[in-house]
Amino acid sequence: MNLTKIAQRRLRKEIFAWTLYDFANTSYSVIIVTVVYAIYFKQYIVGNFTIELGNWCRNPGDFLWGLGGSLSMAIVALSSPIMGAIADYSNQKKKFLFFYTMVCVLAMASLYLLQPGMILQAVLIFIIGNVGFEGALVFYNGFLPQISTPSNIGKISGYGFAFGYVGSLISLMIALPFANKAFAANDLSLVRPTFVLAALFFLIFSLPFFFLIKEREVNVTQTEPNYFKAGYQRTIATIKRLKEFSEINKFLLAYFVYIDGVNTVIYFSGIFASTTLDFSVREVIQFFAIVQSSAISGSYVFGYLTDKFGPKKTIMITLLLWIVVTVGAFFTYTAVMFYVVGLIAGVAMGSSQSASRAMMGKLIPNGMEAEFYGFYALMGKFSSILGPFTFGLVSTLTGNQRMAIISLVIFFVTGLILLSRVNEEVTYKKFVL
Repeated sequence: MNLTKIAQRRLRKEIFAWTLYDFANTSYSVIIVTVVYAIYFKQYIVGNFTIELGNWCRNPGDFLWGLGGSLSMAIVALSSPIMGAIADYSNQKKKFLFFYTMVCVLAMASLYLLQPGMILQAVLIFIIGNVGFEGALVFYNGFLPQISTPSNIGKISGYGFAFGYVGSLISLMIALPFANKAFAANDLSLVRPTFVLAALFFLIFSLPFFFLIKEREVNVTQTEPNYFKAGYQRTIATIKRLKEFSEINKFLLAYFVYIDGVNTVIYFSGIFASTTLDFSVREVIQFFAIVQSSAISGSYVFGYLTDKFGPKKTIMITLLLWIVVTVGAFFTYTAVMFYVVGLIAGVAMGSSQSASRAMMGKLIPNGMEAEFYGFYALMGKFSSILGPFTFGLVSTLTGNQRMAIISLVIFFVTGLILLSRVNEEVTYKKFVL
């Protein structure tokens, strides 16, 4: 009995440490990808730099930002099978997680050194940081089955998401005083300390994971000693097995399309607010703090809707919300309207991914969860390539971010049409993530 209590106490500590990592790494996603560095890159690093071809003159900031995001996600997508094989076969997930975490943390801190005109360095450091962040998630997610059971894996995963939103809010509050100074002095360089603070936030709050979670050894039979070959052989094998499950194929295609639109909104929303609507960094931070709050509410409400109406209908509702968001942003000219659009986006953002995981969980046959969720994650990485590139290209070619934001409607409408063709009752629902 005492051993049981000790084991339960240790498991609770591990669950806390696991969710604390989600709390920690959101400092990167919100400060670097979405808000502060995105604006800093466009307005301070790229600044007034333009490309001229005859009478055509454009600032390439949006294109370069989208290109950096697309290239980093392509690197992660192509290397995910290898990293997945390492995670499965090496029993050293924690070491690899620490390595990728440190790559991201060091990249974040090094952003402080950038000066106006250092465009190539700024893009390269962002790519390195994004590869570190996304690569770490491959190993981090691999610990979820270790600290959970099929009956509570969804709840524990949800704890991580919820704690992550809290981390985002705190990170934004830490950045706000520096944004206020930058606004008062009309000097965007004053936000640079937020990159170092965000890196420290990520490092400090991720440490409990490495101290408290003990990696369990898993005996996996590996016929192929080369991780490169093993990873890609496993991916090809999964693709072949997908042919047996047409509804999973249909859903993954829909997911590939619509999640690309979601990721692109996350990449460019801060830049859109600052460039098109003339929001200051301070106003963008305040705006996203409110959006994060609505995301928390959206996760809760749509979690209830997912259980009540099923994941397919829930995703379709969120896609309709995303269509409203993109069309609304196109016609937005005031701060009040953008806040309304942002609140809707927060609700949609806080529910799209969780309902999508639930949908995948409903379709996957019994005993094949790990194999197909791995491919699901791989599809999510590949889907983050086209959208940011499309937004950046349209914005640069037209010189109009409104045209770029309305182009994202294609992703949501197409995803909605493709999703409507999926029969979610084909396979029984073993458990919901």
